[in-house]
Amino acid sequence: MSTRNAIHLLAILLVIALTAAGCSGQDSTSTSADVPTTDASEVDEDSSAPDGADSEDSEPDSGEAEDAEAENADDAEPTGDDGGDPEPEVAEANYQVGDSEYLFDQEKLHTFEIEISEENLAILDAEPAAEEYVEASLTFEGETLPAVGLRYKGSVGAFVGCTDGGNPFDPSGPKSCPKLSMKVKINWDGSEETFFGQKKLQFHAANLDTTLMRDRLGYHLFREMGVAAPRSTHARLMINGEFAGLFAFVEQVDGRFTRANFDDGKGNLYKDVWPLDINGELTPEDRLLEGLKTNEKDDPSFALTYEFATAVAEASPEDRTAVMAEWMDAESVAAYLAVDRTIPHDDGPLHVYCLGSPTCESHNFYFYEETKARKMHLIAWDLDNAFPADGGLISGVIEIADTWPEITDDCAPFTYGSFGLQQVSAACHPLIGAWAGFDAEYQAALDEFHEGPFSAAEVDPLLDAWTAQIEDAVKEQFEAFGEGLTYEAWQAGLEKFRESLETRRER
Repeated sequence: MSTRNAIHLLAILLVIALTAAGCSGQDSTSTSADVPTTDASEVDEDSSAPDGADSEDSEPDSGEAEDAEAENADDAEPTGDDGGDPEPEVAEANYQVGDSEYLFDQEKLHTFEIEISEENLAILDAEPAAEEYVEASLTFEGETLPAVGLRYKGSVGAFVGCTDGGNPFDPSGPKSCPKLSMKVKINWDGSEETFFGQKKLQFHAANLDTTLMRDRLGYHLFREMGVAAPRSTHARLMINGEFAGLFAFVEQVDGRFTRANFDDGKGNLYKDVWPLDINGELTPEDRLLEGLKTNEKDDPSFALTYEFATAVAEASPEDRTAVMAEWMDAESVAAYLAVDRTIPHDDGPLHVYCLGSPTCESHNFYFYEETKARKMHLIAWDLDNAFPADGGLISGVIEIADTWPEITDDCAPFTYGSFGLQQVSAACHPLIGAWAGFDAEYQAALDEFHEGPFSAAEVDPLLDAWTAQIEDAVKEQFEAFGEGLTYEAWQAGLEKFRESLETRRER
C-alpha cells in the first residue's frame, strides 16, 4: 500500500468519527501559530496524514533576485517625454513595502477581502479537492491586488465530510461545508509581486477544532523554545462582500522561511521525508525529490543529505549519538522533543505508522539542510491534532503508545489504539533513535519548558487575549452560516482545553 493509500485508510477512520458531525466542525483540529520572525512563505496541508507534493506551491523563491532588482532600479531621475520637469513619483503601496511582522502581529485580527467572479467561484466549489487556482482579487486595508490566484487547499483529512463525492478515500465532488481552507497566490500573473514580503497566503478553516487555538498555541510554544516553526494568528475572510469565516492564518514554510530562520537559508528543505528509512536504508533520490520544497528546479544535489544519512547508518549503536551530535544540535533537538512530547504532537515525526506501505513512515514535519554549517534541523508542522483533550476517536487513530524513548516489541510493528492500527516505536528508527542519547539535554529542556513557556503564568494570559480577540468573529461565523461551531460549544471546548493543559503540566 502506498503512502497515499495509507492516508486514505486514516481518512476512513476519520470519516467514521466525523459522520455524525458532518461539516459542523464539532471535533478537534486547527491550524495556527505565534511569535514573529521576519519573512517567509510556502507550505500546504491541514490534515492528519501526508499527501502528495504540491508542485505549483513548491516553486523556488527568488527573494534575493527581487531585492537586487529593487536596489538596481534606475538611478536617473524620471523626466517627461519633452525632457522637462520630472514626473511625480508613484508611492508604493503598503503591501509592497511592509514587513511580514505586520501580517502576523498577535495584537491584530486582520480582515482580508476577496472578490471573485461567479464563474470562477463555481469552478472552485464544484471540485475543491482539485486544488486548482482561478483568478480573483485581494483587498487588504483599502489596497487592492487586482489579480491573484485562489484555490481551496488541504488533503484527505481537510476535505473529509466537506465534499459530496461518494468515495471518502478520494475526496471529490462539490463543496458541502460552509468554509474550507484556502490559499492565495500573490504572484499569480507571473510577476515578482509580493504581499508584505509573502508570495502565498494560507487560510486554514480549522473545521475540526472546537477550541480554534491548537495550532496557534502549539507553534507559539515551539518558537518560544527556539525551534523553527511558522507564525500564525487568526484572520477574518470576506468573499464577494460576505463574511466567509474565521480562519487560522498560517505562514508558509519555504525558501523565504529558511532564509528568515537560519543563517544559511539556501539549503534543501524537505517535507515528510527522512534521508534514512526505518530499516537503515538510504531514501531513494526520487523520494527525496518528491519531498523537496526548495531548489527542486535547480538540478538539486542530495550529496550532503546522503553524507549525513550514511554517517548515521554506518555508525555503531554506541557511536550513533556522537555522530548525530556532529550533524544536529543536541539542545535544539531536545527542545523540539520537549515540546512535541508535552503537547503531545502524536501525529508528528515520532509516530511511525505501519499501514501496509513498503516501509513504516512518519509525517507532519519539515527537515532542513543548512549547507554551509553542515547541520540538519527539524521544523515543526501540522499541529491540528496536538493537545488531545478528550481521548476520542481521533486520538485512537494517532496516539503513540510509547513514552519517549521507550521501545515496544523489540522494534517489530505492533497494534495499538482503538482502531487497531500498527506502529513502530520511534526510537527504533536509526535516525530518530539517535536522539535518545541526548537524555541530559532533553531533561533540561523539559524543565525549561514547563517552568517557562508552558507554565500557566505564560499560557493563560495568551489564551485570555486570543479568546477576547476572536470571540466576536466566532459569533459572527455561526450567525453567517447558521450551522457549525456555536459560541457555546467553542466556550466549552476552550474550558476542556485549559483543563487538558493543566493535566499535561502534572509531570
